[in-house]
Amino acid sequence: MIKKDNKATFEQIQMLLTEQRNPNTMNIDKLDIEDILKLINNEDKKVADAVCNEIPYIAKAVELVVDSFIQGGRLIYVGAGTSGRLGILDAAECPPTFGTDSDMVQGIIAGGKKAMFRSIEGAEDNVKQAIRDIDNKRVNNKDVVCGIAASIRTPYVCSAICRAKQRGAKTIFITTNSRSTLNSADFSALSKSIDVAICPCVGPEVIMGSTRMKSGTAQKLVLNMISTSAMIRLGKVYENMMVDLKAWNTKLRERAKRILMIATGVSYEEATRVLKSTAFDVKLAIVIIKTGLSKDEAKKKLKSAKGSVHIAVNEK
Repeated sequence: MIKKDNKATFEQIQMLLTEQRNPNTMNIDKLDIEDILKLINNEDKKVADAVCNEIPYIAKAVELVVDSFIQGGRLIYVGAGTSGRLGILDAAECPPTFGTDSDMVQGIIAGGKKAMFRSIEGAEDNVKQAIRDIDNKRVNNKDVVCGIAASIRTPYVCSAICRAKQRGAKTIFITTNSRSTLNSADFSALSKSIDVAICPCVGPEVIMGSTRMKSGTAQKLVLNMISTSAMIRLGKVYENMMVDLKAWNTKLRERAKRILMIATGVSYEEATRVLKSTAFDVKLAIVIIKTGLSKDEAKKKLKSAKGSVHIAVNEK
């Protein structure tokens, strides 16, 4: 079914940076493959710098997330299309990487689970479903809800953020359009509902409007930074090693042994023995080896250190 025209939406879209034509790629359809790839690569090089410019805002977002986790709250990503899939991907990686409960970091995508694998017609425009989805999660004042929308205007995401704020949650918003656009009259209701906005301006896409490209890359970088930095602050990393991983398969069990060997200098055999005695709790195994404490004593030490290995083993 062809829906009726919406001139207001047309006018809004045409002003967005993510919807502009890229002057550097105007003739991309006439190039050979290598030159196409070079153009894409040259545009991708701009992404990291754009994200770097937003570090002060990303830091504020991380502070919100850490405070939420300490209070027993959750980080909930909300997006549509590519943005929604990236949020779910980041959430799904937290349990195996950092040993989190599956509900600690979550992702919601417009259209539900089916939308992970195929586009669901009209899902990004369904503002009522966004409200229902936030309500069904029982979002509260301990939670942080992070909206991800390259274009700013995605109705589902805007509605979810506004509803989350109404329910008392802290809110983060990630867009690849400018902060001035987000703060314009067109988005006043949304901007009033945002605690921290992160706006890496990556410029027009290689293919006009294809925000799965530079915008998607920027979003992925920001999500990596938020979740990883928060987990570091929670003590789930020792030096630069993930010591709260869940050893659910052969690869992860062998990785756990290697981490323990690197952290403590013990042999493969000793690492295997200690890890088996702790049910493959890497943090606990490190504390046992570095302090010489019994398993129960090491557990108490870790608890008093709030999960931080370097504090538990008295390292500065």
